[in-house]
Amino acid sequence: MKPNRSIPTATVIPVLIYPDVRAAVAWLAAAFGFVERVRIGENHRAQLRFGEGAVIIGDVRYDRHPPRPCEVTHSVMVRVEDVRAHCERARVHGARIVEEPADFPYGERQYTAEDLAGHQWTFSETLADIAPESWGGTSVASS
Repeated sequence: MKPNRSIPTATVIPVLIYPDVRAAVAWLAAAFGFVERVRIGENHRAQLRFGEGAVIIGDVRYDRHPPRPCEVTHSVMVRVEDVRAHCERARVHGARIVEEPADFPYGERQYTAEDLAGHQWTFSETLADIAPESWGGTSVASS
């Protein structure tokens, strides 16, 4: 791919809608550790990074709206080094912890949190390299 400093380098970039982009950027930085990389207008859009990943925060307009209460239409998964510490950071900053940290047979420790606009985020820490076949999965293609 050609480089372009105006867009994140990640190949998959979720775009999440928030009623207040600036408040969302500040909260996502404090609670989850995201870093703002590009601001587009004062309250229109922002690009955030986390490690090699990225997410774009967009404003409400036309048919774009944040999730409605008690409705989950998507979840974003982010890999972190220490799920328990990350969960406590999020909790301190007001994240609603939907699922507490738990270890799974596929080699991950995960927790799920809801942010200030109702988006759900799952944070995952790798504990071990586990073959999908050992827990009931099927390897389809090699990466």
